[in-house]
Amino acid sequence: MTDVIRAAEPRDLPSIRALQTCLHEPASDLFSDMPPGVTLVSEADGLVVGYIHAFTGEPAFATELAVAPSHRREGRGRRLFQALFVHLQRAGCQAVTLTVQPENEGARDLYEELGFVVETRLPGYFEDGGDALRLRRPL
Repeated sequence: MTDVIRAAEPRDLPSIRALQTCLHEPASDLFSDMPPGVTLVSEADGLVVGYIHAFTGEPAFATELAVAPSHRREGRGRRLFQALFVHLQRAGCQAVTLTVQPENEGARDLYEELGFVVETRLPGYFEDGGDALRLRRPL
């Protein structure tokens, strides 16, 4: 199986939108076109099976990470983040933040392993009224 991480292209948008259905609350209009910032995809045998997106700025904000269920637990999320960190550093970003559901232990474990720390709790952040944790990592 070939495993490639590369910059997303407009031809990847249908695959990315399909992967968004794996998320709790995807930003439904984020990929109506190629958004500003950094979008990377993970390919397996030529098929897009994961993606990550972040808006650049200070701090950068990692908006979405999704990996197809059939390709989870393969280290793709970790590799996507590691590639994202390089792109964000090249863009001059000093730190990156993200939000996560407090009960999403699998994601929180990954983020902790990648060096993220909890910055604050955001009550009622999600559309369903659920809280979020904002995490931060220096680059």
